[in-house]
Amino acid sequence: MSTDGHQEGAAVAVERLLVPLSDTVTVRQTVGYAVQTGLEDADSLECHLVVAMPYDADVPESDRYRDDAENLLSRARSWVEEDAGTADVTIETATIGVDEYLFGPRDYAEIFDAYAADHEIDRVVIDPEYQPGVTAQLLQPLERELERIGLTYEEAPVERPARRGRLVGETEDFDRLFAMFWISYGFYLVLGDPTYWFDLLTGAAVAGIVAVSLAQVTFTVPLDRVQSPIRVVRFAIYVPYLLWEIIKANIAVSAVILRPSMPIDPSLSRVNSRVRSGLPLTALANSITLTPGTLTVRATNQELLVHSLIPDAREDLFDGGLERGIRFVFYGRDAAAIPSPRERDDAEIVGGEEL
Repeated sequence: MSTDGHQEGAAVAVERLLVPLSDTVTVRQTVGYAVQTGLEDADSLECHLVVAMPYDADVPESDRYRDDAENLLSRARSWVEEDAGTADVTIETATIGVDEYLFGPRDYAEIFDAYAADHEIDRVVIDPEYQPGVTAQLLQPLERELERIGLTYEEAPVERPARRGRLVGETEDFDRLFAMFWISYGFYLVLGDPTYWFDLLTGAAVAGIVAVSLAQVTFTVPLDRVQSPIRVVRFAIYVPYLLWEIIKANIAVSAVILRPSMPIDPSLSRVNSRVRSGLPLTALANSITLTPGTLTVRATNQELLVHSLIPDAREDLFDGGLERGIRFVFYGRDAAAIPSPRERDDAEIVGGEEL
């Protein structure tokens, strides 16, 4: 880990600390460590507590995450006051990234770096369990991005309690199993014959196996009993659009192949999508792959690596039509009205035919 630690030697007048917060089992210890080490090195301490919002303002989860952020900041303020006692400590709290699209480690590192520059931060203390509402622990990728941009940080040496094997309640387990079963069952019947009794029976058996095996993996956040059926309806609206995109792409690819010169231009592109990981990102990656002329090679932390066969396929990818369609399915109509990857500079060609 690349870190300079806290400064040793003579105490400075004021030390400014930045502590990114997420609601983990070690966040309390992280705040305590930051206050303790900060007061050891300085006559007074300016402690900046921030929560980086993982979703943009258009998605249904945003209101709940804003409330959770305010609650966490309030608790963290109390912890600092408790740990500081009579020491000279100034506490600043902020919710950052509200007007940004924070999806991957690079986004978080850059917004922390910007905040540190604006407030002349001396040291950043990171919770080793830092997980800002995303579906997987972010610390190691975040550390790499912090090192890349040159922001000095320190991982708090906290004691990590044993993880519990059971993370969700029985109601959430049932919701996931129920949803996964019907999604799998419906897909099986679309491929088979829903009027044939054998397909009905085998479909139910296969869907049951899939639900038990993959429900916890596919649905990494609790399902919303109101929003989930609405998303099913929106997905039904999205399917004809996807089919139309598939037909258009088929025609474009066929036209290129049938031309004597065959102007094929293979390339590899990186797109920072504006859908979070898990089922939304999987749906987008599969939609891109289903469209002739494009193939999703890798999907990680909202970043897609896509191989395109012809320029028109690459241009359609950069226009972001499928991305807006998936945002419509999972987040609603307003969330679909976003700039394209090209307009927001979130798409680039990273390799040509030699790859």
